[in-house]
Amino acid sequence: MAYGFIFLVLSALRALISSLRARHIAYFAILALLVLFSLFRFEVGCDWSGYYNQYYRGITSEEISAFREPLWWALIYIFNYFELSYPWLNVAAGLMFFWGVNVLARRQPDPFSFLVLLFPVLILNMPMSAVRQAAAIGLVCYAYVLFLDGRRVRFVAVVLVASLLHSSAAAFLLLAPLIGGGYSSRRITISAVVAIPGVYLLITGSAAELAFQRYLDTDTEAAGGLLRVAMLSLTGAFFFLYLRPGWLARFPKDYKLVSLGAMMMVADLALVMISSVIGDRLGYYLVPLQAVILARLPFLPVSKIWTVIAYLGLILFLFTWTWLSDIFQICYVPYKTWLFGFPESSRFIYY
Repeated sequence: MAYGFIFLVLSALRALISSLRARHIAYFAILALLVLFSLFRFEVGCDWSGYYNQYYRGITSEEISAFREPLWWALIYIFNYFELSYPWLNVAAGLMFFWGVNVLARRQPDPFSFLVLLFPVLILNMPMSAVRQAAAIGLVCYAYVLFLDGRRVRFVAVVLVASLLHSSAAAFLLLAPLIGGGYSSRRITISAVVAIPGVYLLITGSAAELAFQRYLDTDTEAAGGLLRVAMLSLTGAFFFLYLRPGWLARFPKDYKLVSLGAMMMVADLALVMISSVIGDRLGYYLVPLQAVILARLPFLPVSKIWTVIAYLGLILFLFTWTWLSDIFQICYVPYKTWLFGFPESSRFIYY
């Protein structure tokens, strides 16, 4: 209930604060609170124990290069070297996520709404659980901004760094050939070819194996992945059916990025039919672009009822997930924080 209540409060604040100037001020306050709430959680999130075991398994500097995501293991090595406790690793990865989200949010006409829309799906699942992918998503958010600015070389570099944290990020190299200029069959073909290594790494990586073990054995979580991807696909289809002309007229600079994102949202539904886990994992990278679309509905020539429907849909999703998912109850309830020191009732030993 606590998580649903938080989203209800955030949604209510978004409705009550009508001034864009006031929302910009509220954005930074809410961002700070969400950073504290997410990064200083204690034994909350389905991946807490998995990363705990990685952190304390011990690793030498020579072993780092042997792993598929060497940057992640380098972070583990550095934090162990300086004898920092495991929860600080979550803080570091989470800061990368929120940094990237902030860079993308500040390009939005209403960053507060953008941030609120990320809470039910992306924030709860990534910086509050899958922190390694969260860090990669933060870098991909920054890469989206580089795409808008036409910085192809820097875009490729950032996505490659993100793939050293979570190899699935390499799939977004497909956007690189499309930076600058218009669409062409040659560019689209090159993009498809470039995407293959990233999709392969996602399907064959250790993260995919863990996800298969955790989710495919539980109908509720598999259905949760389907529902998240379905919401993405509906957003993508809605963009092409109703928003595209108004978006092109009102926001021409980021039309290409958003239209490509909408295409990938629709295509992700086909991927999820093959594997709900893989489609769900790739879909998380698209949630920021989904939030970009939904947060700009009030700025487009469409009925205000669509904004209401977007928020009601996310509220319904969140309450359904929190009430019906046994795994959610195990992983997220009760919420605890170590902001004021480690709670005495801990399941693990920290040093």
